[in-house]
Amino acid sequence: MSTGIERVAESGWESGAGRDLTARQDWEQRIATRSDTRVTAPAPDLPPPAGLTLTQGTGHVLLRWQPVEQAIGYLVHRAPAGAPRDELEPVDHLGRDVLAIPDVWYVDTTGEPGVVYDYAVASVPTVTECGRPGDVVTGGSAKPEGAFPQVALAVDATVAGEPLCRPWQPMIGSERLSQLLCTDTSGGRTIGTELEAALRRVHDEIGVHAVRAHAILHDDLGVYREVDGEPVYDFTLVDEVYDRITAIGLRPCVELGFMPKDLASDNGKTVFEYGAIVSPPKSWNRWHDLISALVRHLMDRYGEDEVLGWDFEVWNEANLGVFWSSTRDMWMHLYDVTASAVKSVDPRLAVGGPSSAAAGWVDELLEHTARSGSPVDFVTTHTYGNAPLDVRPTLERYGSTARIVWTEWGVTPSHFNPVNDTVSSATFLLHGMRSAAGRMEALSYWVASDHFEELGRPPGLLHGGFGLITVGGIAKARYHALWLLSRLGRTQLPVTAQGDGADGLVQSWASRHDDGSLGILLWNHTLDQQKAQGDAALARTVRLRLDGLGEGATARITRLDAEHGDVTTLAGRLGVSDWPTDEQWDQLRGADTLVAEPAALEHTGDAVFLTLELPQPSAVLVQVSP
Repeated sequence: MSTGIERVAESGWESGAGRDLTARQDWEQRIATRSDTRVTAPAPDLPPPAGLTLTQGTGHVLLRWQPVEQAIGYLVHRAPAGAPRDELEPVDHLGRDVLAIPDVWYVDTTGEPGVVYDYAVASVPTVTECGRPGDVVTGGSAKPEGAFPQVALAVDATVAGEPLCRPWQPMIGSERLSQLLCTDTSGGRTIGTELEAALRRVHDEIGVHAVRAHAILHDDLGVYREVDGEPVYDFTLVDEVYDRITAIGLRPCVELGFMPKDLASDNGKTVFEYGAIVSPPKSWNRWHDLISALVRHLMDRYGEDEVLGWDFEVWNEANLGVFWSSTRDMWMHLYDVTASAVKSVDPRLAVGGPSSAAAGWVDELLEHTARSGSPVDFVTTHTYGNAPLDVRPTLERYGSTARIVWTEWGVTPSHFNPVNDTVSSATFLLHGMRSAAGRMEALSYWVASDHFEELGRPPGLLHGGFGLITVGGIAKARYHALWLLSRLGRTQLPVTAQGDGADGLVQSWASRHDDGSLGILLWNHTLDQQKAQGDAALARTVRLRLDGLGEGATARITRLDAEHGDVTTLAGRLGVSDWPTDEQWDQLRGADTLVAEPAALEHTGDAVFLTLELPQPSAVLVQVSP
């Protein structure tokens, strides 16, 4: 029986000068050339979760269970009813990365309606290990499509509530920042100008505070060379890109990598179209001195008070062979040397890692640094296609008080994947942010702009790029999802939910602003990427009840669906081919902004009601003035 915690690649992408960068689909899953993934610290032997229940709904089955102490997640298994237990397999929602989920519920839309399934759930103590599945529960069967089922939601505007966590605000991802200086065009648009505009937009409209990008030490910024065998530093271009970032109002999260050519032990080990070198340094002393010189220069240029608020992250995804050509132990040594270099400038500076793929190496880094004594001020990792796992139990096992910062996250690890351009990816974003709220400091979406060229420049407007904003500056549905989140108030309010799909398929986030107005975000979502284009069986009608409002209450609704804010729908209607014409560019701006519309409230006794249609996938922001 497969554990299925991680999806292991069926095809790899070779690093080095001989790789075929035109075969973009060949790097569909990043777990391809993984370094050693064994956990050296004993993982807790966790029991399976108790209390598994199945609720049959139209188009889906909703599973719920009780939490297990020390679990970072859970893995849902399924088999046809009555099959032998050893035929249970993890449910694959096609996220292509980590299948384990952090929450104590799961919506399964991958089964065939009317077919009865057995389910069991296992506890996950570490990302590379999985406990045994628990007792099998029979009777999971999705009901076939019928009339839109109704979900009833209720919010009391007068309750005290609690502070609303905003994991989307601390950080966003970006293409390497050297591209801010690029005057080349892509799709007829100047790359540097549009990348800067996208970063400015996420700061100004979403309220994002920091940006994280690869390759600040890459040779295109010219930071390091050797002349007559001696190191020479030049931070001129680093200053230029960081000046642009700080002028926007953003702070850099300084990812310390990749390796300068003259410092690399093997400069033939490269990744990406731009040839980032992924080998260890040929001299650890010179690496230490380069890092300390860079950090000292940043402190001198931007000021102590400013740079003490920056994070310094060691490398990127060294647990994948494409990003680190040596061993795990060698990377741990890199961490020690780098952390020492950062702290040698000022011990108050924040350094962390492991900046790993698929939530790997968190246990390993914490165990290693417990022995080496190196500091870990924050723990960073990445995952795709799923809500991020809950690594708080891991930190607790090691007695760590480090901050948790997810420095990459997205709907898919696959470049040029059509799901990136869908409304389903927007509801995925809402689901993940809601799940992450309160258990991590930041969940950084990867990336801001489609001016992104790890595997080459964009071949067309809608090419399945990672960006929230297209070449040409048009907001995708995922950007609109962040914009909707940014309209929530500071106080989170509880929501009670009933009906077919409540608190599973249909999710909600209710809030109150300081002026007493309400912002209530609703969305209809499944992790199942087979349903990325929607499934009529999953559509719902929502009956929203609001208590504690006056008779003069008014409401506006802002929709995000195929007809509102979906650039793919509009581009299809306009017949856009690879790149729009000038006239089509102007017309596409119609998808760039979401528009609020007045909504009729129904006053019944002491309550106010609003009825909404919620297709799958879609989201609606309800704004109510008391």
